[in-house]
Amino acid sequence: MAPVAMRTAARSLSEALPVSYWLDDPGKPAPEPALTGDERCDLLVIGGGYSGLWTALIAKERDPGRDVVLIEGHEAGWAASGRNGGFCAASLTHGFANGLARWPGELAKLEELGARNLDAIEAAVARYSIDCDFERTGEIDVATEPHQVEELLELHQEARRLGLADGSEWLERDALRAEVDSPTFLGGLWDREGVAMLNPAKLAWGLKRACLELGVRIYEHTRGLDLATSGAGMAVRTPYGRVFARRVALGTNIFPSLVKRIRPFTVPVYDYALMTEPLSAEQLAAIGWKNRQGLGDSANQFHYFRITPDHRILWGGYDAIYPYGGKLDAEHDHRPETYLKLAEQFFTCFPQLEGVRFSHAWGGAIDTCSRFSAFFGTAHAGKVAYAAGFTGLGVGATRFGADVMLDLLDGVRGERTGLEMVRSKPLPFPPEPFAWTGIALTKWSLARSDARGGHRNLWLKTLDRFGLGFDS
Repeated sequence: MAPVAMRTAARSLSEALPVSYWLDDPGKPAPEPALTGDERCDLLVIGGGYSGLWTALIAKERDPGRDVVLIEGHEAGWAASGRNGGFCAASLTHGFANGLARWPGELAKLEELGARNLDAIEAAVARYSIDCDFERTGEIDVATEPHQVEELLELHQEARRLGLADGSEWLERDALRAEVDSPTFLGGLWDREGVAMLNPAKLAWGLKRACLELGVRIYEHTRGLDLATSGAGMAVRTPYGRVFARRVALGTNIFPSLVKRIRPFTVPVYDYALMTEPLSAEQLAAIGWKNRQGLGDSANQFHYFRITPDHRILWGGYDAIYPYGGKLDAEHDHRPETYLKLAEQFFTCFPQLEGVRFSHAWGGAIDTCSRFSAFFGTAHAGKVAYAAGFTGLGVGATRFGADVMLDLLDGVRGERTGLEMVRSKPLPFPPEPFAWTGIALTKWSLARSDARGGHRNLWLKTLDRFGLGFDS
């Protein structure tokens, strides 16, 4: 980074608060009390992020008489659910390309289920009056290099060939820059219908309120410590008590699963984001962005960016940091060198916004798996279900995962549980030091691919052949 650019980027961060913009909200609800003593229920949900909240809510919608308890180790929405970019995508497969590579025979069904799932999220937001700034403005995949233009066009053509391109539109450079103006933009693929923008923390808080209104008993600051069979059901020990339940749904995602055998299937990735101060009318006019779409560039090390209702820009991504041993540590939640890098890249994308400052800078862990999209299963003779591995695209897909977990627990055989995606598992990550070495080599190779016109070296080609990878 040139000294002048570094100084500009550094100055822009001088007043940034080290906290998620979404969680820095005076309207944040007070936590529910911790569990003390013993509880009994039909269904225990562990985890108060999207995965657990959707599971509890849908369980009551399916059967209002079902007695549901949810426990959360900290506070609802505090982790990935309150720290993400607020992109709520219909895709259940971490994008069309990943779905095409892994489940070509059922991709049409997965796309249909994803579209229905996004419609159901929009309907729930309206039904429960969840004020989360839900805007179905779509997302543009942006090409910033010539090879990315070719790749996006090929993907669009393949989607059209399969009859799966409804609602998507190719934008040439000038058409794209008329939507959002950056000198780095060469073209883009606009998915007009398959992505909504929202305030992720307000969605989590709204789901919590809806669960409480339907009779779910929620205990926060109540961590599930271990899981064991108890008669015909299960027992979960907590710091101050126990929960005895007929069935258990695990929505813990990146946090160590109480079903230990599935832990090797996920690793933590630390992702980082910046939020600008509100833009002035002149600054808004300089970039356009009247239609408020989400954007993401098409590099392997990609950025995601969007504009908020109060005219701030969220800018995140690029670095995906894996800590050796996969250990979760709050020390990794902030990484000044990544913030500096992101700020410099922001002003490269939008040089007309020089002088804008960032109000917030934050990071946190998400879970990823080797196929980049969620996997599902049961344990303890079908009395426990889990969903994990959403890989940064869980704002929408976690609702689908909740439906799958409830189907599995209820013994439902249907279009969801019959999917190969639901019936299969990704390959697990190897033990250390092999996991760290392989991930480091993959990240190095992806960076080289970005710098060399998309050329994939032998290591990446080998991973492609075996359906393996590492992504944020």
